[in-house]
Amino acid sequence: MRNTIASRVADFLRGYPPFRLLKEEQLLEIAGEVKVIYFEKGEKIFNKGEKGHEFFYVVNKGAVALFKEENQLFETVDECDEGDVLGLRPLFAQENYQLTAGTEEESILYAIPISIFKPVAENNPSVTNFLIQSFASNTRNPYSIVRDETLSSELDISSRSSHLFELQPAPVRKRLVEVSPETIIREAAGLMSRKKVGSVIVTSNKLPIGIVTDEDFRKQIAAGSFSVENPISSIMSSPVICYPSSLTIAQAQLTMMKHRINHICVTRDGTPNTEVTGILSEHDIRVSEGNNPSVLIKAIKRAGSTKELKKIRHKIVLLLKGYIDQNIPLTHISRIIFELNDATIKRVVERCIEKMTGPPPVKFAWLSLGSQGRKEQLLYTDQDNAIVFGDVPDESLENTREYFLQLARKVNKRLNIIGYEFCPADVMAKNPDWCLSLEEWKEKFTVWINKPGADEILLCSIFFDYDISYGDVELSNSLSDHIFELTENNKRFLTILGSSAIRNPSPLGFFRNFLVEQDGEKKDHFDLKKRGILPVTDAGRLLAVEYQIKNLNNTAERFEKLAELESRNKELFLACSYASKSLLKFRTKSGLLNRDSGRYIKLETLSKEEKIKLKRSFKTIKEVQDLIKVRYEISSVL
Repeated sequence: MRNTIASRVADFLRGYPPFRLLKEEQLLEIAGEVKVIYFEKGEKIFNKGEKGHEFFYVVNKGAVALFKEENQLFETVDECDEGDVLGLRPLFAQENYQLTAGTEEESILYAIPISIFKPVAENNPSVTNFLIQSFASNTRNPYSIVRDETLSSELDISSRSSHLFELQPAPVRKRLVEVSPETIIREAAGLMSRKKVGSVIVTSNKLPIGIVTDEDFRKQIAAGSFSVENPISSIMSSPVICYPSSLTIAQAQLTMMKHRINHICVTRDGTPNTEVTGILSEHDIRVSEGNNPSVLIKAIKRAGSTKELKKIRHKIVLLLKGYIDQNIPLTHISRIIFELNDATIKRVVERCIEKMTGPPPVKFAWLSLGSQGRKEQLLYTDQDNAIVFGDVPDESLENTREYFLQLARKVNKRLNIIGYEFCPADVMAKNPDWCLSLEEWKEKFTVWINKPGADEILLCSIFFDYDISYGDVELSNSLSDHIFELTENNKRFLTILGSSAIRNPSPLGFFRNFLVEQDGEKKDHFDLKKRGILPVTDAGRLLAVEYQIKNLNNTAERFEKLAELESRNKELFLACSYASKSLLKFRTKSGLLNRDSGRYIKLETLSKEEKIKLKRSFKTIKEVQDLIKVRYEISSVL
């Protein structure tokens, strides 16, 4: 006789990972051993410190919160709803629970015996990988020995345990449903129900032109906006956000939050111009506790005080340290840390506007300069920022400026509390020199570019690399257009900018005669910023200005674009991109080790391999500086 309860359990589990990856006979075997447990609202499933149960759990109905307790205060670190897995610690680590789990509403949980499930997991790499991700998402420290060693010893997955959860490939589902734009909504809904999927991809000539999710059905159909007899194209979201199958979990999470979507379409080349190969939904991604970028960015957006943001900053540093320790590619690291830093700045500005006596009198933009503007601020260094506000009549100019100066003072103060030091040169928005109307900024750049001296070139090197962190993008774009108009084919300016770019020659004598600081607090230290990072950054900026490369400030990305544009120097420019990332990584490692900006490195701490990498970078810097001398006919240094 068929076990009706087991069949119902199997039908439910089949709709969620990792159970959908099991063979039918395996799923039925496990379902037959599952215990169905009912919990009232507020009941505890397990407590922190409690010995691991003989089961792990899947939420069938209701909601479960995972939280930690510190100083009698409870902090929710994750929430689980239908289909989510929790309580995996006994499956992987022979230790007590690290979090408490309790129901937020009446809930039904499936308790799955570890003794039955573990042999299945050990023989199915896809299942193992998913469960590791779920386990890591609720591990307080995802870089712990428990994760790196215990997991691999338990399930022989050492090849996977070396990668951080967030940078692993996203769990893209190959099983998807495609419909044509003419398909009737009723038919599409029936197809989704039969296939047990939460979305359909609308395609034309096999290319994605739209997507419809179950949320769209609730909003559009249930609300009566459209009839079920309308074509599916009438309610589809278009254009479709597409990525290649190589996207990481972190990329997917940040993309979903940025575009406020819960599905990503996966295509062959990551654009809507090639056929669909898979689909990724928010539910497929295990939102982790602790140092996961999506959790951190949510916490930043919710933060109601500077104190909270300072605590989050500490977690970002831990995340960065984990990425560096795991040797994650710097390109990935830079993008994620930039987004977190940018979100922090934006949240501070938002909160400070709320504290002002009234809303901004005109549109404005908060500009991040220097390393943050280049998406290269991995460590918290000093602040470099400015404000550009919309043009106003002369009689209103000073009152308008005073509003934004008050706002800037609040923002700069709070950023300092969080960990961004005040700029020693006072290049901050609270300085009236750097809180200007759009027209005033244009006038400044006109003077700097048309009458360039040493001071003007220095200012250009600071203010050419900016990125908008908050406000009206039209203002920053207008300023960029003005700069490129002034610099286009401006040979004199480019020559002087080129002279500045080679003012710090590459330390070719690095291993025979170290160019170290001769006195002061950093005596006998090597200045990595002055001798390495600044020269390659200056070179990238100069060449980007010559080629009129807009909206691309990151040094490595500038050189990669230059490699596309100038084939005869492609190899050199790609080497410059590598050098930029290599030197930035050196600085980050040094900063994390010494808890400072990482600018100065102790020579005795360098390994043989590190010295070789540095030597390669300095050779590249010399080559690009030689190119600059020839190209801009520079005979002497400014």
